[in-house]
Amino acid sequence: MAADLYLPKDRGNKRLPALAVGGPFGAVKEQSSGLYAQTMAERGFAALAFDASYTGESGGEPRNVASPDINTEDFSAAVDYLGLNPAVDRERIGIIGICGWGGMALNATAVDKRIKAVVTSTMYDMTRVMSKGYNDSMTLEQRTQALEQMSRQRWVDAEKGSPAYQPAYNSQPAGDAPQFMKDYYDYYGTPRGYHKRAVNSGNAWTQTTPLSFMNMPLLTYIKEISPRPVLFIHGENAHSRYFSETAYAAAAEPKELLIVKGASHVDLYDNKAGKIPYGRIADFFSKHLK
Repeated sequence: MAADLYLPKDRGNKRLPALAVGGPFGAVKEQSSGLYAQTMAERGFAALAFDASYTGESGGEPRNVASPDINTEDFSAAVDYLGLNPAVDRERIGIIGICGWGGMALNATAVDKRIKAVVTSTMYDMTRVMSKGYNDSMTLEQRTQALEQMSRQRWVDAEKGSPAYQPAYNSQPAGDAPQFMKDYYDYYGTPRGYHKRAVNSGNAWTQTTPLSFMNMPLLTYIKEISPRPVLFIHGENAHSRYFSETAYAAAAEPKELLIVKGASHVDLYDNKAGKIPYGRIADFFSKHLK
């Protein structure tokens, strides 16, 4: 795994509370996670923004493959690194998951008891959206058809010796496309957030990537995060808001749900609209990483 470590300029000799930051799904560390990490370092935390396995500058072949298990493990690997870093107090480590990495962050926190607190921002549950569609609209017939196609694609890929890829992500959408698709393009497809290594910036996942997500619900053990705290952050106008609301309902105390007034999903990727509540995030971790 490749990562960038951000440290406060005036850190002195004390060991620091630390954060591992991942996401969004299909992004790289030079995008949202790097911005969150830099801003948290400015507020006194060691912060590690990392590329998921098989993406960005991280290793792994074939390229641009994801799975809920591998990507949950990526968070724990980041915690491994932070806990061995001499600048870090290993008993004061939290994580931030952005977009699709919000679900991975919750899953990692449930299983990895070294993580003392978790924040999700504009969260997607990737297993839910891949297995059930947006707003759980996928029928059993559609699910069965998708699984049939991807299952047979494995033979094609194995025979060829390399995977087939989905169409390029976030090409400029048609005028009648949903607003959130236009928002994605505005971030990933323009100088605002474009990065050549990002899956979401005109590259793509393998065609069979959804298989593992469709058979492994990420949030099965969300209650086991307790008694460690969770802060869910989502935009008031985000198409994805229901992911945080249902995850919040399923989680045990202590938990908080912060709805950012007037914010869309992508507004919490960067601070173009001034909507990311960095102060609230810093306060949460300062309180719980004592």
